[in-house]
Amino acid sequence: MNTDFFSACDLMAGRVESAISSLVCTHEGGKTVCMGADGTPTKLIDKVAEDIIIEILRENPICSLLISEEAGKVSFDGPEGTIFLDPVDGTFNAVAGIPFYALSIAYANNGIVQKAYVRNLASKETFTAEKGRFAECNGRDIRVSAVSNLDECALSVYGRKFDPSRVIHLGQKIRRWRLLGASALELCYVGCGRIDGFVDLRGTLRVTDAAAGMLVCSEAGGTVSDLDGRPLTFPEEVTVGRCIVATNRVLHHKVIEYLR
Repeated sequence: MNTDFFSACDLMAGRVESAISSLVCTHEGGKTVCMGADGTPTKLIDKVAEDIIIEILRENPICSLLISEEAGKVSFDGPEGTIFLDPVDGTFNAVAGIPFYALSIAYANNGIVQKAYVRNLASKETFTAEKGRFAECNGRDIRVSAVSNLDECALSVYGRKFDPSRVIHLGQKIRRWRLLGASALELCYVGCGRIDGFVDLRGTLRVTDAAAGMLVCSEAGGTVSDLDGRPLTFPEEVTVGRCIVATNRVLHHKVIEYLR
């Protein structure tokens, strides 16, 4: 693995920010240009961002395989390893002008995510993590919250097609319910203690959405699992979605129990 992973990510983020700046908060940016490999419509803003990153990776390969929401699998003549990419996580927010959307990049080797990079493209706030070493925001160590009671916590909770039936008991127990609209950033927000948990029951969260944020969250002391509390795994395939529960660890078993 090239040791300049984070420098390469900074380069990608800078170019993506510049390229999509004229598309943010515009009808043009939200135009559908094709169907993505994940089976959902690709918006112009997503395509522009992804094309830039693929170009950079062809010029400066830091992996042998890219898995991205729009392009699917792209091979490179680079060192062994896989990058999971969401070029614009929170596309609706970006097109609507809501400053909560991100570039999400994770590097994995032998199926294990080793490094993560999540950049809020609106604010430039950057979360990074390396397995077994650190989780940071703008170069400073981060840590999950210490909240231990559900009636004091703030959770970001998603139900499928806004059906609250699975989460109604949890929603009645927690203090604050948030829906922020960018999974990678929400996982990072758990990692830095801004929210106490992130629950997504839609079954549509893909490896490209979650890989980087999951590492940030876990390296900051959080716990990430499936709905039954088991380790969450993803196939290297963007058409397969999962549900997720990510918390500050101390709340985890309580959240799982309420979901049951």
